[in-house]
Amino acid sequence: MSFVEHLQLAFPLIQAPMAGVSTPAMAAAVSQSGALGSIAVGASDAEGARAMIAAVRERCSGTFNVNLFCHRPAIADAVVESRWIERLRPEFEALGASPPESLTEIYRSFIEDDAMLAMLLSERPAAVSFHFGLPGAPAIRALKDAGIYLMASATNIAEARSIVAAGVDAVVAQGWEAGGHRGVFDPDAHDDHLGIVALTRILVRALDVPVIAAGGIMDGAGIAAMLDLGAAAAQLGTAFIATDESLADAGYRTALAGDAAHHSVMTRVVSGRPARCLANRFTSLGTEVPDLDVPAYPIAYDLGKALNAAAKARGDYGYGAQWAGQGAPLARAMPAADLVETLKRETERAR
Repeated sequence: MSFVEHLQLAFPLIQAPMAGVSTPAMAAAVSQSGALGSIAVGASDAEGARAMIAAVRERCSGTFNVNLFCHRPAIADAVVESRWIERLRPEFEALGASPPESLTEIYRSFIEDDAMLAMLLSERPAAVSFHFGLPGAPAIRALKDAGIYLMASATNIAEARSIVAAGVDAVVAQGWEAGGHRGVFDPDAHDDHLGIVALTRILVRALDVPVIAAGGIMDGAGIAAMLDLGAAAAQLGTAFIATDESLADAGYRTALAGDAAHHSVMTRVVSGRPARCLANRFTSLGTEVPDLDVPAYPIAYDLGKALNAAAKARGDYGYGAQWAGQGAPLARAMPAADLVETLKRETERAR
């Protein structure tokens, strides 16, 4: 059974899960249009995730994906965290605010969240995807036994092979172009920065499971190109940031529609993990910062969110986590369902 048949899709498209941007309304609109909508629950607890699943089901009858973070649980370092607070203190003071006195791990990894696993086994969404790595074998086995289709992100062949060996059903090939957090299993290991074209072909030829291409894809021509490379589907995230159902704020949308869209950068300073973001005042702070000076993910994100909140309170959007891929200049503002229909027509013309 093919990927689209297994998930009962009419169009080989996944709307990427984007914590803080994608919504149940977005996922429902995409799924109702015949593609695979996604919600990101990695920054939520089990009951918050359950409510999001219910909200999607209230709006559509199609299948959808629930995405989880499987990062290495943060190891606190009071010295590094204190120095990080002091490094950013001038930015807070310029905004008439003070930084928090200490930082916390603002959400848990799925690796150690038994309540989240129990909730998923109870709710049984059609698909679950993993980012930053994989949960343990018992969790994977339990999810598969519950009839849930599993996907996981890979940025290289080694990660992809470990995903297949773990029994996961499909691999999301995340190219260097992709917006948001880089899905590397180990953020401190060497990264080959593989682009989506090379990565997709490498994985399609090496693996016996479906490969979903993700990174810089914004229109039907891009989707068609990935399908021609052998991908089972394409995953688009940045393309959905400007949709009506997105949680992107006014500053984020303005940046996406302007010159900033042409200047994305990979940075750790916002959250503690490498992530592609539209260049802004926050990302400029990280140009000369050694990786070891940034606290662990998501502890660093505690300070990043506080700085953004202080700035937004003054109408300043220059410190937002404006995640976006290299295809950002091609973003279009419209309802999510209209975007899916547009992408369908463009893909048909391109093939």
